[in-house]
Amino acid sequence: MSKNKPRDVQVFPIATDTRILRSRSWSRLRFEIEYALAKGTTANSYLIESEKSAIIDPPGETFTQIYLEALQKRFHLEDLDYVILGHVNPNRAATLKALLEIAPQITFVCSNPGARNLRAALENPDLQILVMRGEETLDLGNGHNLQFIPTPNPRYADQLCTYDPQTEILYTDKLFGAHVCGDQVFDEGWEVYNEDRRYYFDCLMAPHARQVETALDKLVDFPARMYGTGHGPLVRYGLIDLTKAYREWIQQQASADLTVALIYASAYGNTATLAQAIARGITKAGVAVESINCEFTEPEEIRAAVEKAGGFIIGSPTLGGHAPTPVQTALGIVLSTATNNKLAGAFGSFGWSGEAVDLIESKLKDAGYRFGFDTIRVKFKPDDATLQLCEEAGTDFAQALKKAKKVRSPRQPATNVEQAVGRIVGSLCVLTAKEGDRSSAMLASWVSQASFSPPGLTIAVAKDRAVETLTHTGNKFVLNILKEGNHLGLMKHFLKPFGPGQDRFTDVAAEEAESGSPILTDALAYLECSVQNRMESGDHWLVYATVESGKLLDTDGVTAVHHRKSATHY
Repeated sequence: MSKNKPRDVQVFPIATDTRILRSRSWSRLRFEIEYALAKGTTANSYLIESEKSAIIDPPGETFTQIYLEALQKRFHLEDLDYVILGHVNPNRAATLKALLEIAPQITFVCSNPGARNLRAALENPDLQILVMRGEETLDLGNGHNLQFIPTPNPRYADQLCTYDPQTEILYTDKLFGAHVCGDQVFDEGWEVYNEDRRYYFDCLMAPHARQVETALDKLVDFPARMYGTGHGPLVRYGLIDLTKAYREWIQQQASADLTVALIYASAYGNTATLAQAIARGITKAGVAVESINCEFTEPEEIRAAVEKAGGFIIGSPTLGGHAPTPVQTALGIVLSTATNNKLAGAFGSFGWSGEAVDLIESKLKDAGYRFGFDTIRVKFKPDDATLQLCEEAGTDFAQALKKAKKVRSPRQPATNVEQAVGRIVGSLCVLTAKEGDRSSAMLASWVSQASFSPPGLTIAVAKDRAVETLTHTGNKFVLNILKEGNHLGLMKHFLKPFGPGQDRFTDVAAEEAESGSPILTDALAYLECSVQNRMESGDHWLVYATVESGKLLDTDGVTAVHHRKSATHY
């Protein structure tokens, strides 16, 4: 896949009277954590032409021109009856305004919260809108009697799924998608998308696991043979397996011992983006997140989430020098509900000033709460480095919660089996990786050769490691093999805790590999590697990578080996 290919629109018939228009971006589309694998994406839109016609989910403004050109080559927009919206965000406004200019007769179809968002996004109170609350249908003729299922969650409070009984396609909006771009319209060989779909779930769905489970319960009543997703390939061949996987992933969140209440409001989407990155950092460390958009959540629900949680984090934009009223209300609930032994955090985005974040921070400090990370303030839209900082801050927060719980729960002595497994000998290495402005490293001893041709190795990477995000399929890294005798300094350096976004390579002698990843010049040897695939293994990812190049830096040196005390200690 070439990241330099121009954006285009792929049109393909998928069922009776139904076509998909896949607006394709071959490079990363937006600075949001769910796009971080940088495999491109597709914005999927659907056209149903029957006695009446409907478009489902026109794309955002990035694709407005090429989408309308592709659409008008195949359909007279003057004949368009309906535009169905799975969710509304400001990014879609340009496309919807352009559609209205060509076809002012359009009736929009959306949920009740979607109608409010649509009128605000288009700055037009007089739009023709059909509000679907769940019991209404829309008959396009010839059996296309569409049914609607509201599936709200904190990030997409207006989300609406659409079911066509004629084609048995369930249009799922954000559910079951993946940010990956390619020529495949359907998911033939669907296993190749497993990693992308899991990452998409972890970023977008895991913080709303309770609401996603409710949505799945509703969708059971609609016998689908295909999911028309908002992003990525259509789900046909792997439909049963992916649905089952969603249930399993939701259960993993539900069974987590610790929960964080992540409370926020977002004026332009930037604070929500920060919240998503923080949530990703928390969930990857094995702690569940209860994500709460306080604009759409009842006070009692906020109170219950805070009472149950081991810690809480509050995020806010700054509007007119203040925090929005829903955030101030939520802050008051937190201060009156949460005991001050709970871990706290604060974050927010702003345009010209950040008084809202300062207010939250000062109120929490005055009340005696301990902070799990330094308060995060972001001006305008976050970039890659900011998202990495937020993700690492979330992981730090989760690890602090887990550490506090361990202190309260006395450690059991290691069993004979654990002591024996702990004697498995592994070479001491440092994995280093860099991509764009993001870089990270970790000490590793769970390394093993896995193949001769091509030369390859496996390495176990804990899910809560900051470097984990840089070890997905297609990423490159350097494995630095440490030398007996001088390994203690490097070992001590890379074992110490780093703050979110902190440079791991300050005061370390290093050179840059061809991939950009650091080579530690005091190492015994190094290997430049490329990740081919990875497998989920309990609290780690087992990463398989092929070796592209390498060098022995000290012909007389001896490999440093790590002897562990037991299977549960590094």
